[in-house]
Amino acid sequence: MSATPKLRLDRLLAGLGYGSRAQVAALLRAGRVTQDGAPLADPARKIEAGGPAYARLALDGEPLDPPPGLAILLDKPQGVTCSRKEAGPLVYDLLPERYLRREPAVSSVGRLDKETSGLLLLTDDGALLHRLTSPKSHVEKRYRARLARPLRGDEGEVFASGTLMLQGEEKPLLPARLEALGPQEALLWIAEGRYHQVRRMFAALGNHVEALRREAIGALESPEGLAPGAFLILRADEVEALIRA
Repeated sequence: MSATPKLRLDRLLAGLGYGSRAQVAALLRAGRVTQDGAPLADPARKIEAGGPAYARLALDGEPLDPPPGLAILLDKPQGVTCSRKEAGPLVYDLLPERYLRREPAVSSVGRLDKETSGLLLLTDDGALLHRLTSPKSHVEKRYRARLARPLRGDEGEVFASGTLMLQGEEKPLLPARLEALGPQEALLWIAEGRYHQVRRMFAALGNHVEALRREAIGALESPEGLAPGAFLILRADEVEALIRA
């Protein structure tokens, strides 16, 4: 028995954002959808998403997008918002338009504030999204911070203590690790994702973050050559390594 149900070809391609079922049917009639180079014209033909037959499908000679279970690693530029509705540039504008029509929808795994750059995960996998955003997940993330004032020297000890309270909160932060890179630059590893956490941590010690970049999520680091605004599709083993982390 197949672990993944088979779907009608028109429903499958519509769910991937290639158009409405009527538009997909038109693509099929035009011979633009092929399997091993042979046109597929029957919208009712059933295909297992992600199975061997799916891997042999193409549209206009290009392989189909990954099936549901998509996981994206994007390098978010500064000034871009993790939202679907706010004014100005949005992270979803950086993805192919058809990705925004996928069902299930693609959503960001947590957020980076508008002025923070760096690695952002997006997925259409609800279970993965829940697992990585759960308060119990504790996936460690590494940030590089440039500060307005020199480090005073005790930040690492305070952050590692597990006793630091942020203004307006009643629960102390989990222990975090700090590595000073210079008088006004540091790396910080945190295992939570509270609102503006890194900025508020330094503010609690009388400093101000002038620039902030997320460099790693668990075992995932920015691949060489991944430019701001660019993205890549994660392999299944990379997603599994992230879950294990």
